Amino acid sequence: MKLSTSLFAIFWFLTTLHSVSAQTCFNGYFKLNSTYDLSRRQIFSTLASNVTTHNGLYTTELGQNEDRIFIIGMCIPGTEPQHCSDCIKSTSDGLLRACPNETVGYAWPDVCMVRYSNISFSGSAIMEPSQNVSNSKPIGVNLTLFDIVWEELMLRTVTAASSGSRGSSGHKYYAAEVAELTPFQTIYSMMQCTPDVSSGNCEFCLKETVRDYNACCRGHIGGAYVRPFCFIRWDLYPFTEAFNRANSTSEDGKTISTVAIVGIVVPIFVILVVLAVGLLVCRRKKQYQNIKVQGGDEITTTHSLQFSFKEIETATDNFADSNVIGRGGFGVVYRGLLSNGTEVAVKRLSKTSGQGAQEFKNEAVLVTKLQHKNLVRPLGFCLEGEEKILVYEFVPNKSLDYFLFDPIKQGELDWTRRYNIIGGTARGLLYLHQDSRLTIIHRDLKASNILLDADMNPKIADFGMARIFGVDQSQANTSRIVGTYGYMSPEYLMHGHFSMKSDVYSFGVLVLEIISGKKCSSLYHIDEFSGNLVTHAWRLWKAGSPLELVDPTIVDSCESNEAIRCIHIALLCVQEDPADRPMLPAIVMMLTSSTATLHVPRAPGTFLSSRCDSVSNCLESTQSKSRSIPGSINDVTISALDPR
Repeated sequence: MKLSTSLFAIFWFLTTLHSVSAQTCFNGYFKLNSTYDLSRRQIFSTLASNVTTHNGLYTTELGQNEDRIFIIGMCIPGTEPQHCSDCIKSTSDGLLRACPNETVGYAWPDVCMVRYSNISFSGSAIMEPSQNVSNSKPIGVNLTLFDIVWEELMLRTVTAASSGSRGSSGHKYYAAEVAELTPFQTIYSMMQCTPDVSSGNCEFCLKETVRDYNACCRGHIGGAYVRPFCFIRWDLYPFTEAFNRANSTSEDGKTISTVAIVGIVVPIFVILVVLAVGLLVCRRKKQYQNIKVQGGDEITTTHSLQFSFKEIETATDNFADSNVIGRGGFGVVYRGLLSNGTEVAVKRLSKTSGQGAQEFKNEAVLVTKLQHKNLVRPLGFCLEGEEKILVYEFVPNKSLDYFLFDPIKQGELDWTRRYNIIGGTARGLLYLHQDSRLTIIHRDLKASNILLDADMNPKIADFGMARIFGVDQSQANTSRIVGTYGYMSPEYLMHGHFSMKSDVYSFGVLVLEIISGKKCSSLYHIDEFSGNLVTHAWRLWKAGSPLELVDPTIVDSCESNEAIRCIHIALLCVQEDPADRPMLPAIVMMLTSSTATLHVPRAPGTFLSSRCDSVSNCLESTQSKSRSIPGSINDVTISALDPR
C-alpha cells in the first residue's frame, strides 16, 4: 500500500508540478573549466552522500577570493536516505546542465534543495528570483469555503515552520500540516526555510510567498512557490513521506504494547507535574517575562522590519509636499520609493503620540504581523529620536470613496466589482475580529478606509492605530468618542460602548453605500420626512421595492437577487440592538451561500432619526468628551486591540 501511494505521489508530481524543480541561474558568469567551475563540480560530486550522512543538511565552501564557492544541500526532515540522495543528485546534475557558467543558482523540488553562490548567503534575506507552479484545474468546491480553510492552514503552517524550534532532525524551519476541506477532501501543506536565516525573515518570506501564490493561483488544485531561502507546497494528496507516516500512525497504533503505553503515559505525567510547578513560578515572574518577551524575543523580527530614518527621508524625497497623499489626526501620509524600487506609503505620526520608544516598537511589530489579502500590508516601521513612522504597501487605485461617490468614476465600479468589494471587506474584517493573533475592533470602517489594488480588490486600511498611537483601548466603554459620523452605531455614539458589533454596524452602512453609490450622510425627503441612507433603505425595503436603492449606473446590469440579498444583510447589520446584528462568520456565510437563512430585519438603529433633531444637536452632547466637528467626531481611525 505504501509503495502504491508513493508511486501515485511521484506520478502526480511529475505530471502536474514538474516545473517547480526548474533551475534558477543568475548574477553573472564564470569561465568554463575555471577554478570556480572545478570547485562546483567537485562539491556537487559528493553532495548527495554528504547530505545524507549529515542528517539531511550539509553546508560547505571551497576556494579563495573570486574563486570561492558556497553551497548548501538539504532534504525535508524524515526523507528516506536513498530518496534524499537521489533528489540531491538529480538536482545537482540539473544545475550543472541548466547553469553551465552562471555564478549563482538554486533549485528546490519538494523533497530537497540545492543552492550555490560565489557570495556567502548565510543569513541573507534575498527573496528573488522566485518561481511558482500550480495545477490550473479549478478546485471544485465553494471558493469562499476553500479560502477560509486554505488561509487558516497556511497561517498555521507559517507559524509552525517559522517558530525556529528544532525537531529530532535538527532542522529549524520546517512544518507539514493538514486541514479538512470536506468530509472527503484534505489539504496538505508543507513549508521550509533554510536554517541560516532568522525566524523573523523566515516568517516574512513564507507570508510573502503565500500572498504571492494566492495572487497568481487562487483556487487552483495544488501548487508550489519557491524562493532562494523559503519554500511552500500544498496539494490535495499526501505528496511527501511525512504525510504518509502521519496517516499510518493510526493504523499501526493498534499494535502498541502495554509496555509502550506505560512508556508514553509516565513521561507525560511527569511533564504535567513539571509544568504545574513551572506555572507557579511563572506567575511570580509574569511581569518580568512580559518585558523580556516584548523587549527580547521580538528583536529578531523587529530588526528585519525596521527602516532607518535616512531610508525614509530618501524614499519620500525628504518628506516633500508633492508626495503627500493623505492627512489625518495621527499624522501625514507620504508616497515613497524604496531603494529596491518598491513603492510604499509612509505614515509619519505626529509627535503628540503617547507611546514610549519600546512600547511603539512592540505595538508596531504586533500590527505588522497582521497579514491578510484584504488588509493593507504593513511592511515595517522607523523609530529614531522623536520620529515614529509606519511603512505600508502602496495601493495604487486610491480609496473606495474616490470612485464610489464620483459621478464619472463610479461607472468603473460595475456590480461584479462592487460585490467583490463587499465580500473582500467582510473577509478582511473577519480576520481582524476572529482569525488574527489579536482581536481587533477597527472602529472607523468607512469607504475612505477601503483601498483598492490594481485589480480593484479591497484592502482595509488604518487598523491597529490606537495601540500604536498610545490611546488606551483596554475598556469596552470610552469617554472619547472617535470615528466618522454616519458609520457609528447608536450605542457607541450615545454611550461610548464599542464591540465587534460596532464594526458590523459600520459594515452594514458601507454595504448600503456601495450598492447605492450615495454617502451615508445623504439626506432623503419622502412624505415630509427626512432621513439618511439607512432610514431610506429601510423605507424602500418595507415598501417592497429594495432595488430602487441600487445605483442607477449599474441597476440594469446588476444581479437583482444578489443586490437584494446584500441589502437584506446590510439591514441586519444596522439593527438597533447589537444582539440582533450577525457576527462576521455568519455575514460571510450569508454573502457566499444562497441557501443560508436570513432573519427578517427590524427597523434599523439610527441615531439621527430617533434621538436628535440635527447633527449639530447630536454632537453637542459629546463636546465635553471629545472635540468634534459637524458630521465627523474625529476623522481618524482608532482601533481596539486585545490579546486573544
